[in-house]
Amino acid sequence: MANTQHLALLKKGAVTWIEWRNLNPNLQPDLSEANLASANLRGAHLGRSNLCKIDLFNAKLIAANLAESNLSLANLAGAQLLETNLMKANLTGANLRAADIRGADLSGANLIGADLTAANLQQADFKDANLIGAVMFRVNAIGAHFNHANLSQANLTQAELIEAHCYAANLSKANLGEAHFTGAYLFRANLSFAELIAADLRWSNLGKADLRGANLTGANLRGANLAGANLGGAYLKGTIMPDGSIVSS
Repeated sequence: MANTQHLALLKKGAVTWIEWRNLNPNLQPDLSEANLASANLRGAHLGRSNLCKIDLFNAKLIAANLAESNLSLANLAGAQLLETNLMKANLTGANLRAADIRGADLSGANLIGADLTAANLQQADFKDANLIGAVMFRVNAIGAHFNHANLSQANLTQAELIEAHCYAANLSKANLGEAHFTGAYLFRANLSFAELIAADLRWSNLGKADLRGANLTGANLRGANLAGANLGGAYLKGTIMPDGSIVSS
């Protein structure tokens, strides 16, 4: 449960909260399980806080500092997290459905099992983030950065990943059916045993990518770079190859 003193100080406003945090730089605020739905916390300094199971439904957290905070099982559905600092935050099992996360920094964050269904992730930075088993159905991740991120077994069905940066990302066993990767950078990405049925990979860079056992049935690879890629055991029925030819069987 939240520390009642900490919660009262936060509700007094940004100035009071910042002054208190400056006077107590080593204290970690405890706002766990607090109800702050629809709260305006724009620019709030909540770094290194205990926010486990907090309710931030539809809250405004634009440009807030949540770095290294514990947001496990938090409700952030519909929250505004534009340009928010979530570096190394713990978002295990968090609800981020339809959240606006454009331009946010989630590098090194833990999002195992998080639900990001229909979230807006444009230009967000997920470098080195752990997204194992995350639900990312229909996310808008155009231009987002997933370099070295672990997305194994994540559900990215119908995700918009146009021009996304996925250098050396781990997408093994991920569901990428009908995902749009047009112009994406997937150099050295691990896509082994991934589901890529009807995925749009036109003009993507798959150089040295691991596609062993991947299901590319009906996928579009027109203009893609497959130099050095490993397609051993991949399913290619109906796949449009880089030269425009279609694999018949």
